[in-house]
Amino acid sequence: MSMKNSTVRAVNRLTGRWAEAAVAPDGRTGTVLTGAGVWPLLALLADGAGGPARDELAGALGIPADRASAAARELLTALGRVPGLEAAAGLWSRADLPLHTDWASRLPEGSRGRLTGDRAADRKLLDDWTASRTGGLIERMPVQVTERTRLVLASALALRLRWIRPFREWPGVLQEGPWADRQVLRLGRTTSLLHRVRVAGTPAGPVTVFEVVGDGGVDVHLVLGDPDAGAGQVLAGGIAAVTRAVPSVDGFSLPEGTPGPGLWIGRGAAYRPEPRLSVQTVAFAVEAEHDLLLHAGLFGLETATTRDPSGHFPGVSSDPLLIESGSQSAMARFHAKGFEAAAVTAFGAVGAGVLPRPPYRVRTIDLRFDRPFGFVAVQRSSRLVLAAGWVAEPLAYVPEERDEDEDEDWEDED
Repeated sequence: MSMKNSTVRAVNRLTGRWAEAAVAPDGRTGTVLTGAGVWPLLALLADGAGGPARDELAGALGIPADRASAAARELLTALGRVPGLEAAAGLWSRADLPLHTDWASRLPEGSRGRLTGDRAADRKLLDDWTASRTGGLIERMPVQVTERTRLVLASALALRLRWIRPFREWPGVLQEGPWADRQVLRLGRTTSLLHRVRVAGTPAGPVTVFEVVGDGGVDVHLVLGDPDAGAGQVLAGGIAAVTRAVPSVDGFSLPEGTPGPGLWIGRGAAYRPEPRLSVQTVAFAVEAEHDLLLHAGLFGLETATTRDPSGHFPGVSSDPLLIESGSQSAMARFHAKGFEAAAVTAFGAVGAGVLPRPPYRVRTIDLRFDRPFGFVAVQRSSRLVLAAGWVAEPLAYVPEERDEDEDEDWEDED
């Protein structure tokens, strides 16, 4: 994927600020968000905005407004080229809304449609587009549709990836922490690649990050902070670490002992001479609905949502417009074989056996994600964050129905 580093940094900064603001400090509520879905829409709005609204949007974007539409097109085009990732943008407007040709011509390629003013018909049109562009992962566009709605601008991202090496999966009961005594779906893996785990110093304290490599050039990083650290700050610190905005130290260089949350490093007996990193985590699924106007200042939308006879988007239309609604629906699932995530963002304008003794002593790392943690999906070459979120609850293990004479065989970790 090719795009300007300045655009990637701008999107990641917005994602980090949003993650810190959106995740409850106590971490008791799970969430998922996609700044890469919001940023291009803000850029397209900035291109058509005027006055204070234009300045606020440019400030939130982190780039000048006159470069915004080109950056949005570049971003959406590059996202569409990532294997396993579907990206789309759409614009729907009322027939009686005169759109400026210059602004409309700079929009990314994608859907163009008409709003009829019939609430039911317009809702079906937008929801059908949402389900189609996300492969059914999200079925409803998160936008208010009323008789006053004159324009809808939306983006959709849907990511599906498979792990290069699947996890082991088994039902198990956690022994301690906030998830103690629950039977959950546990995931485990062992590797000699100690650089998959890193520890970074962040404003929230040390943060441990574990990289899970996916196909198609997209990886997911699990993020664990100190138990008393604010969840939003931990996730923001994890985003900074995986995007290399802050330095980190990998498992080959970390000192023995407990150098990071969830980590133990020492020397252990082994049957092979290679070092050993043993990781256990849990399967999870999270969904979230975000009202972007609750953080209007963060997104540069404070002025754009106020009433003004002259409107705030003179580059979009000669008719005055304001932003009436802005929302994102997002979901993510992490399991033994892979990861799925999707987000639709929209703005509405109104309008074992017996073995011999192990012959080797090797560097051994144990890493456990057995309490609430964050996750960050990143495009490997650009370091663009595609999705980020917080896991407050693991997936519970639900036994499948089996024949009475069928045995379950859960193998031990290699």
